[in-house]
Amino acid sequence: MSFKTGVRKELTDLTTPIFIEMLLIMMLGAIDTVMLSRHSDNSVAAVGMVNQIVMFAFLVFEVINLGTSVLCSQYIGAGRKKSVVQVVGVSLLVNIFLGLLISAILHFKAYDLLSLMGLRAELMDEGLIYMQIVGAFAFFQAISMTLSASLRSANKAFYPMMVIVVVNILNIIGNYSLIFGKFGMPQLGVEGAAISTAVARGVSMVMLIVIHFKKYIPSFPLAYFKPFPFYELKNLLKVGLPAAGEQLSYSSSQIVITYLINKTGNEALATRTYCANIIMFVYLFSMAIAQGGAICIGHLIGRGRPSAAFLLGKFVLKRSMVIVMTISVIVAIFGKNIMSLLTSNPEIIRMGTIILFIDVVLEVGRTINIFGTNALRGAGDVVYSFYVGLIFMWVVSVGCSYLFGIYFGWGIIGMWVAFTLDESVRGVIYARRWYSLKWMDKGFIKRTSTVEIG
Repeated sequence: MSFKTGVRKELTDLTTPIFIEMLLIMMLGAIDTVMLSRHSDNSVAAVGMVNQIVMFAFLVFEVINLGTSVLCSQYIGAGRKKSVVQVVGVSLLVNIFLGLLISAILHFKAYDLLSLMGLRAELMDEGLIYMQIVGAFAFFQAISMTLSASLRSANKAFYPMMVIVVVNILNIIGNYSLIFGKFGMPQLGVEGAAISTAVARGVSMVMLIVIHFKKYIPSFPLAYFKPFPFYELKNLLKVGLPAAGEQLSYSSSQIVITYLINKTGNEALATRTYCANIIMFVYLFSMAIAQGGAICIGHLIGRGRPSAAFLLGKFVLKRSMVIVMTISVIVAIFGKNIMSLLTSNPEIIRMGTIILFIDVVLEVGRTINIFGTNALRGAGDVVYSFYVGLIFMWVVSVGCSYLFGIYFGWGIIGMWVAFTLDESVRGVIYARRWYSLKWMDKGFIKRTSTVEIG
């Protein structure tokens, strides 16, 4: 097998289970939305608002997880097994602490956070109970995300995928039982969806813990952590802070935009929730192949093969662009039918149908952005995407959302035009960065190849 064929096979072996895992993760949220839409559009709007806050909080865990993925990928490529164990061990310790802290904040400060977001009074009761339950168990997700990142970096993406299969089945059964009061369970509506989600995440955490110890790292020898490897913690933060900062910038900008959408009415907020869940399935493949590509690029950088990493990146971008554009056009054509399956409100259907057509253009930029941030991160060029995201997400996405949506009165349609402009501008910038090859000297192993702990 040639080197080129071997790398592409590694990419396929990674991308396939990551794609299935991400599909099923998205379905966890989509299942809540679809089932709650049978309960009421207000329930969908309330849960959509809560999930913006919860997903934002989860980004705190990504500071460590993104560092874990990049460092482990490059250490594995360089054959530094001890460093891999140290990185994973430190990551777990930090995220367990952060997980418990975030859980306490989301549970006990739920009302304050939802009030700050401007959640309407008629949505508050359902939003509050959902956030208190899901938020209280956020630490499940902190641990699961760390273990999944560790397994993926070692080409063991199959295991997180299988865990999500089981969790999805449990969530479907739990939602059906607790939202609608089936199989002898009480009819709890939004509260039932929250309980089901929390239980599913708990099962996921336990399964990943067992798999990680049995199939990958059987133990964390105390000798590896005496003295405590602060060097690896420093490196995790050095990589993770700017990488997570880019995602933090995106999510925080989305929270502000959700606040602006909320000001235009419940129908717009529900439309945003429905469309967001539909569109996630459009760019799913680009996310999966970009994550798989980032791991492969990290391995190649660790082996000292930056030119091969560049060629692999070009292949990833072309492949994802073709598939995503095909899916987005199909979704736009059948947009009205899809929206009609989710709601009977004619105004929500009208706005959603228009948005899905606008999204065809948006996905061109988003595909390049997803590739660019992941590929540059895998190569160790993590600061660049942070600054690009910080500037353009706020100036273009948030600024133009207010200008088009609120000031000009175009509502959520105008805001989606602003999103498209933002994604397009950043897409051009990331493409130029990748083809400039300026990231080739950013590899972590190259900068620290003379340093090995222990």
